[in-house]
This record gives sequence, structure tokens and C-alpha cells, in this order.
Amino acid sequence: MSRTRTERLVNLVICLLATRRFLTADQIATIVPGYEHDPQDERDHEAFQRKFERDKAELRELGVPLEMGTASIFDSEPGYRIARREYALPDIRLAPDEAAAVGIAARLWQQSGLAAAASSGLAKLRAGGIDVDPHATLGVEAVVNVDPAFEPLTAAVRDRQAVTFDYHVPERDTAHARRLQPWGVVCWRGRWYVVGHDLDRDAERCFRLSRIVSGVRRVGRRGAYEPPKADLIGYVASTSGPVERTGSATVLVRPGRAAGVRRWAEDCVPGPDGDRLTLRYADVDFFAGWLVGYGADVVVLDPPEIRDAVVQRLRAIESSYDAAGGRVEASQVGMGVPA
Repeated sequence: MSRTRTERLVNLVICLLATRRFLTADQIATIVPGYEHDPQDERDHEAFQRKFERDKAELRELGVPLEMGTASIFDSEPGYRIARREYALPDIRLAPDEAAAVGIAARLWQQSGLAAAASSGLAKLRAGGIDVDPHATLGVEAVVNVDPAFEPLTAAVRDRQAVTFDYHVPERDTAHARRLQPWGVVCWRGRWYVVGHDLDRDAERCFRLSRIVSGVRRVGRRGAYEPPKADLIGYVASTSGPVERTGSATVLVRPGRAAGVRRWAEDCVPGPDGDRLTLRYADVDFFAGWLVGYGADVVVLDPPEIRDAVVQRLRAIESSYDAAGGRVEASQVGMGVPA
């Protein structure tokens, strides 16, 4: 926002807070600097009206309780004012431990790219008579790592504007472009995620910020959608899967093939028929689906639950080909699995 418009909005707020009666647009134009125009000039007056409408929308977007009404039944044109009782903040009272917690939070945000917002928040609390010690610890130290995508995504959430970015997951060799209407950015178990509506898949999705490998670019107009009231952290928790990979699998990989599988192997033992790799996994279905994507280059040796999951997926693929009138053996369309 330009400095001129910022000053005009501040003056408009001051004017509407200072009055008890409703002021019409023409009255506001004569009082507030920045609205000067010739009311007899039709084009000049239309430009003022457009400017005033934009400013009203901006104030409402900022949460300013703008009221519209008339001073009496004889007034033909509605006026505007700001309800002081709704605009003013209530008294803020914090216990010593609560004030210390605010200080820790402010120091955390100082490290994460929201330094200006944190400083502004502390200044407002001090103006309200709350003494917040930014050096208090309560026995803990605030440590946070925020990815480069954090700030542009939170700004897009605030403006309700879609974004696009390149997203890379370890199970794939290349990144893919994603288009998202972001609903919110949340932290779950030390990692930051953005949750929103995936425009390409027409479904709710979450993305870990550390896996965004490009800049975040905005697309479309602001205010293009309304985020639903949803438990974002709960959604991330339900879709992120187990944190620890407790399962162990042994697979046989053709020489020089399946580089993505090799990258995640804990152990590799060369042999005459290929390399035996040991990998850790957390979710059976997800892991099996990932391995099937490498086709006949990978053969599951152990454990049986992974072998069975792979066989089930291959049979589903075979059935889909049968339904289409073709006949393809499992060994041809997916990973070869020993009998």
C-alpha cells in the first residue's frame, strides 16, 4: 500500500472515530485530506467515489467496524461512522507467567521472518500497560527454523489468493508444479505445512514447506475464495503418517537401475542377480505403492506384508487391463514378485 493511501486511510479512521453522527460521503470529502475533488466535474466526482469505495472495502477487510446509517428519517443519503465500542480493545491483563510466554513467542518470531509483526505486537502490549520481558525464558529457549516459502504463503493465506510452486517428495526423482488455494500454515512436530485446496486434484491437500523447491508465485485475484472452518493441524496429523520408519524391507534391484530406491537404502549387498537393498518404511500401502512405480527393476524379498501389498496392487493393474480388453501379466506391468 502506498504512503499516500495509508495516510488517507488513517485520516479516514480518525475522522469516523471522532464523530458521533453519520457523515455522508460528500461531508467526508470536505474533511479528510486526500479526497479533494470538484463535485461539479462528473469525471472527478466518479473518481472520488471509486476511491472512497476502495477505502471502505479496505477498512472492512482490516476488521474496522464501519457502520452505515442516517442521523434522522429525513436524511436521504446514508452516512458512515466507526462504532467506538466495537473498535476499542478491551483491557489486557496477563499474569507474570503469561507475559513471559508472550516474550518467548515474540523472540521466536524474531528468528522466523516476522520480526516487524513481533515488535509491533510488543509495542502495543506495552502501550496497554503490559510489561513483557522479551528475555524471559521460563526454562526454555525459543528455537524455530522457517522455510523461505513461509512468508509468501502466509501472505497468500491472508489475501485469500491462489499460489503455484514446485514440490518435490523423496519418493520421486523430479519436482512437480502444484496449484493451491492456501487455507493456513501450521506447525506439526517441528515441521511447517501449508493446507489448502489443490486445484489440480480438486481435493484438500497439505504440503511440507521444506519440500517446496521453487519460489511461491501468486495466481488469480485476491479474495477469490473463502477458506472453510477446518482443523488444519488435525488434517496434517492424519495425513503426515507415522514419524518413525519402524519397518524393514529387503528388495532386489537390477544393476544400475532404480536410483530413487538406492538413495534411501540403509545397506547394499551386490550379488550375481542384482543388489540386495535394505530400506526402512512406515506405512505398508504407501511403501508398496512407491516400489510398484519402479516396475520390474525392483523385486520384494521380505517382509511378507510388503510382498502381499505389492502383489495386490499388481493384480489390480492386471484387472484394469483385462477390463479394457487387453491381457497383461503382472510381471509385465509392475514389479516382478518371486513365487
